[in-house]
Amino acid sequence: MAFVIRRDAGLYGYERALARAGFTAVAGADEAGRGACAGPLVAAAVILPPRPIPGLNDSKKLTARSRERLHDAITRAALAWAVVRVEPDECDALGMHVANLAALRRAVARLERRPDFVLTDGFAVDGLEAPALAMWKGDAVAASVSAASILAKVTRDRIMTAYAADHPRYAFDVHKGYCTREHQAELDAHGPCPIHRMKWDNVARTVRLGQS
Repeated sequence: MAFVIRRDAGLYGYERALARAGFTAVAGADEAGRGACAGPLVAAAVILPPRPIPGLNDSKKLTARSRERLHDAITRAALAWAVVRVEPDECDALGMHVANLAALRRAVARLERRPDFVLTDGFAVDGLEAPALAMWKGDAVAASVSAASILAKVTRDRIMTAYAADHPRYAFDVHKGYCTREHQAELDAHGPCPIHRMKWDNVARTVRLGQS
């Protein structure tokens, strides 16, 4: 299959080109939390309507307030959407790359409408039961992947903010489980809590230090 994307096609260029090729239900899939050492990995899949959603962009380029607004706009407008989470113990058991692929696969599988085509951010994902294209920086160049990145990011941020109430010393509402200097200082001082990913080197080191 071949299709042409013009350089000036904009964020919806891939979806429009695929629609011209007969793939009208295009799902985008992306994850949040791959690089964190605490909390779940969250993946989302979205099939957008033809009409653009104003302000849609890569989640990393948006403010938290804009992401929240767009999260609600996407879930209202989407033809189908799904969000899944892979808990820290499963991330440890599978390894992050396998967990990432599993999360994207599960998100697409849970869509209420079966997609004709799937765009994934970064990695090729097998077992999708539809033609697929892995896209480098897909969340910045394809609308459906951008939408999925926003749903995954907002959902995970909400989860980590809730965890902050259960484990206040780690300030999960601030760094969302990523490996910041402040997070590491709390890990070194107190060791990991139940939502840390124990296979991560920086987390495992604190366990060894506590046992020595």
